[in-house]
Amino acid sequence: MALYGADNGRGELRIHDSIDELSTDLADYIAELSDASVKDRGVFTIALSGGSLIGLMGRLCEAPYKKTVDWGKWHIFWADERVVAKSHAESNYKLAKDGLLSKVPIIPNHIHSINDSASAEQAAEDYEFIVRQLVRTRVINVSQINDCPKFDLIILGMGPDGHVASLFPNHSALNKNDEWVTFITDSPKPPPERITFTMPVLNSASNVAVVVTGIGKSEAVHLAIDNVGPNCPLLPARMVRPSNGKLVWFLDKSAASELDNFSQFSQS
Repeated sequence: MALYGADNGRGELRIHDSIDELSTDLADYIAELSDASVKDRGVFTIALSGGSLIGLMGRLCEAPYKKTVDWGKWHIFWADERVVAKSHAESNYKLAKDGLLSKVPIIPNHIHSINDSASAEQAAEDYEFIVRQLVRTRVINVSQINDCPKFDLIILGMGPDGHVASLFPNHSALNKNDEWVTFITDSPKPPPERITFTMPVLNSASNVAVVVTGIGKSEAVHLAIDNVGPNCPLLPARMVRPSNGKLVWFLDKSAASELDNFSQFSQS
């Protein structure tokens, strides 16, 4: 693995030779943040997304992490969720449960999933209520900048269109600044009904990791990270800039291949 430090204010880049290498580095990163947060606050709050992300986190189910991570101190949230039954193949909860949560000793009532029997609007309201209650009881930290919840870590994937969580390019949900959780009923990617953290919540986290693999996302990676001029489309991924936290991009070489300085990196 090589570290490629971005100098344009868009985060630290970690570019990996293989998916296996990326998965190991990601597990190390999450375990280190968990350990530091538990020592500091006695709890670790982590928000997940769906897609290939859970598979890339799978190394956490193996040695040494399965025994060394203090799983009992974890509180699990979702940065976005599809409004489908928890048993549905499209459910981010089911994906996380099958691929990670059922394989490690996390306390069941520390897993904060959405109300899957409600409408998208009601599910978003209910989920924001849960988050507010846990901010009130100090399970979740609070940002001193905007009073948003300050999760210890939010892990995001990114689509080929540059969307993160369920915040899609040119969608009105991108402009939701007064809510912590919002909903959409017209997702350009099925299923159409989803709930999602808003951009202010993403940017209030102590740590944000964006995990991207594959050549099909390389153009979006370039547009999200590089200084591409005033005519650059405003991708949601480019808007992820923690106000008082750290942003790290976990990329494989295929996803990083269109970055402006990639040739310099590949020679290092």
